[in-house]
Amino acid sequence: MPELFTDCVHALEGPGRAERERILGLEKSAHVHDRYRQELSCLQTLETGGAPSATGLLGFPFQAAAWNLQRGLFPERSAEKLAGEQASLVMLSEMDNGMARTAQRHPTAEIANALKMAYAYGVEFLELGLGNEAERPYCTDDFNAKGFHGNALLAARALETPFMLPLSGPPIWFSDDNDQPRIGARMAIGAKIETTGGPIVALSTHLESHGDIELRERQMADIFDLIDWHFSDLPVLIGGDLNTGNRTGGDADAETLFDLARDRGYQRHGGPKDRITTRPSLISGTDPQPMKLDWFLSRGLVIAESRVVDALDDEGTPLSDHDLLICTVSGISD
Repeated sequence: MPELFTDCVHALEGPGRAERERILGLEKSAHVHDRYRQELSCLQTLETGGAPSATGLLGFPFQAAAWNLQRGLFPERSAEKLAGEQASLVMLSEMDNGMARTAQRHPTAEIANALKMAYAYGVEFLELGLGNEAERPYCTDDFNAKGFHGNALLAARALETPFMLPLSGPPIWFSDDNDQPRIGARMAIGAKIETTGGPIVALSTHLESHGDIELRERQMADIFDLIDWHFSDLPVLIGGDLNTGNRTGGDADAETLFDLARDRGYQRHGGPKDRITTRPSLISGTDPQPMKLDWFLSRGLVIAESRVVDALDDEGTPLSDHDLLICTVSGISD
């Protein structure tokens, strides 16, 4: 069982610029990576903040959203999109914090404040560079203030006992062979939320894009094992970018993680079967591979519907290279 992190702070801090530059110059090996991953508190601590607009229990039905926001270039417009869908529970992935490519902002905190939600944010990767070639034109500085990139869970009610789970996998990104050297691991971030039907567990996750089917199944097994160990009697909603079909031909149904999910008592929800969830964006360009990457997995909940919403603002500007996935949670199943 991978280690579960539960320590929370109001503002995450990491190594300074000079230390990040020193780490960047070190030998790119699994040994060096794992040493720093274990020493960096920012990879083992959650940031919690925001203030929910309502007290009491979350009532049914409610709308849940899962959205890979591709760094978070447009926090205000992204918050408006989520507000338009009346989302009460939001799972976000690929969220920067203190990165030059997103103007050193903290988009998760900004979105939570705009929506009057509580949030838990965790660092997936400590970025040792400015990002890939397509992102560098958006950099407002030649340095990162913090270099954080991660996932988040937001809710219109209080988040109880938030936690972060690093997922299995080799240090794929700690390498001189790619233009995004990083330290860290894919992870899930979650919490309990009190509803009128009792407590539920919500998790936001992001599985490995540069791995294979077997790795993603193993990462999904980490999450299921966590839930069975700590929350075996509670309903669960998992949402995020599962990278299904990525680097394996684009066939989401070939992913064995869905067989595992079914065997462990979960149902999948991704909107219409033929509706992809990727789109052209300002960073990704005009011709990304069309794929269905984003999903909800539920256990013990009644999901009335799921749908995919275009990730465009009112002027037609793409807010991400992923569309927004919404599901209606109607209640607790018998």
